[in-house]
Amino acid sequence: MIFQLHIDPDCKEEIIANVHKRTSLIDEIERLVVQDRITDKIAGYAEDEIVMLPVGEIECFVVENEKTFACFGSGKRYAVRKKLYELEPVLPDSFERISRSAIANWKKVVKLRVQFSGAVDAVFRSGYTECISRRCFAELKRRYDL
Repeated sequence: MIFQLHIDPDCKEEIIANVHKRTSLIDEIERLVVQDRITDKIAGYAEDEIVMLPVGEIECFVVENEKTFACFGSGKRYAVRKKLYELEPVLPDSFERISRSAIANWKKVVKLRVQFSGAVDAVFRSGYTECISRRCFAELKRRYDL
């Protein structure tokens, strides 16, 4: 294994790891590198590739079949190797918990739709909808004077 460290106060910080396979050590290195507040990018996984996802473009994070996904307006979804409770404290303030299984980017919500049953859905710019739980809606209503 080769380790190189270049210190240049004028360059953008970047960490690149070339590895043969993902191990617990690599997972720990990734956790240490991204443990600070996520402000611009987060790693997303799609089939055989890892993509750095711009956080500001993510509409919401949802959990399906015990896996967390980042959803985009284009309809693309990427798996994220974090649980919602791990994402919630490190995401920018525009992200709000809307149910047990979803965190929404409030900047991407265009309207709230009230169902006949009394349920409330968040409608995103792409047209994607996600149900807001009653408990979370009460908190959002209090916070945003809805």
